[in-house]
Amino acid sequence: MNVNLEALQTSSDSKQAAGKEGAPVRMASVLIVDDEPGIRSFLQKGLRKYFGLVETAENVETAEELRQHCHFDLIITDIRLPGQTGGVEWVRELREQGGTTGVIFMTAHADLETAIAALRAGAEDFIMKPFRMEQMITAVERYLERQKMQRENFVLRRQVEQIYDSAGMVGKCQQMRTLCDVIKRVVPMPSTVLIEGESGTGKELAARAIHEMSGRSGSFVPVNCGAMTAELLESELFGHVKGAFTGAHLSRDGLFTYASSGTLFLDEIGETPLSMQAHLLRALEERTIRPVGSNREVPIDVRIIAASNRDLAQEVRNGDFREDLYYRLNVLSLRMPALRERHEDIPLLAKHFIDTAIRRVGNRIIATG
Repeated sequence: MNVNLEALQTSSDSKQAAGKEGAPVRMASVLIVDDEPGIRSFLQKGLRKYFGLVETAENVETAEELRQHCHFDLIITDIRLPGQTGGVEWVRELREQGGTTGVIFMTAHADLETAIAALRAGAEDFIMKPFRMEQMITAVERYLERQKMQRENFVLRRQVEQIYDSAGMVGKCQQMRTLCDVIKRVVPMPSTVLIEGESGTGKELAARAIHEMSGRSGSFVPVNCGAMTAELLESELFGHVKGAFTGAHLSRDGLFTYASSGTLFLDEIGETPLSMQAHLLRALEERTIRPVGSNREVPIDVRIIAASNRDLAQEVRNGDFREDLYYRLNVLSLRMPALRERHEDIPLLAKHFIDTAIRRVGNRIIATG
């Protein structure tokens, strides 16, 4: 069993380069597992335009070695594979370990019992051999579209009833002009950003502005770190596997996964329980996450923007916030000015909120008295 890790790294580098030239969204990756060289070659050539990375393996052992070095968005595997572990058994083990990667099964020996076993193992689709490339492409497109819709729906649900003005930040005072200049310099950098300021000063709006101008292909995903217990926040951010705790009837991806290729906004980071701060620090340092109840690390590609209405430096001195996490977050920092510091912006803000209200209610607002 030999895996060409140098070739794998080259493929990954090519994947990153291709992303700059307008390749498929998120540059998805696929692993093809089949003991027939002809099938592997046939699928590898046919699916290259749909994936930034296409890897193949002839058995479960080789496939597992590849998975240790690369995250795959989709696995296409034969049901009957050489060795002690078949395709269905392998996928069932992946699911038990917390894996949520989509799977398309192939087989030349299908019956009702096999199909039911495949579906129970978590198959996205089931294709009979021999098949035409068009059949496989249809199954792949269906899966990628479902993944895209799941991500978009998740983000939309979290944004329901949130106030967001696409016009951007409002203000012409010196503090706001300076802030906007700093944001423009921050945008091209992938570094973590810490935004501090009193409640209501527009920290999330500044975070959204950074995300929108950054050109990242993923979504902006906000989470209030102060609204949950440490255990709930860990599951929310990292996801969990089936059976990880009472009530975990199904495996679930976390917000780090939903923010893939985008921005994760950690609001009220200063209220994060100390026990959870250690998990966040590891995720930021290693650029990997481990779902609750799983023993497998999952790589992440997420920009982190954190915000706090507390003085985090003082929280560190008080022993209520980890010093190492503070410096990991405070790579680039912004301070949002309070309204009392920007009196000349009050007329602009009043007009802005009135115009927003008019657009929402669809009526004119007439001053009386």
